[in-house]
Amino acid sequence: MNKQEFATSISEKMNIPQSEALRFIRAMQETVSEELGREGTLTLQGFGAFAPWKQAERAGRNPKTGVPCLIPPRVSVKFKPGKLLLDYLNRTE
Repeated sequence: MNKQEFATSISEKMNIPQSEALRFIRAMQETVSEELGREGTLTLQGFGAFAPWKQAERAGRNPKTGVPCLIPPRVSVKFKPGKLLLDYLNRTE
């Protein structure tokens, strides 16, 4: 599912125009980015938690040439799913 499909699904479930759903998605992306940029954790009870994760510099290699190189340090994001999400994904019918 891409962003447009996500907006369509939200607009149908909330009975709002797609433009409003896209505004909601943009606001959510901005809020999550700002919080993680402050090195904070965003927890949505039952759904999961987003947390910044600092990756250290490490050795790597160019996959095309095989030449060794250093991969610079960076900040990534980890997502830990919440109980309700896991229960939904692992339900048996």
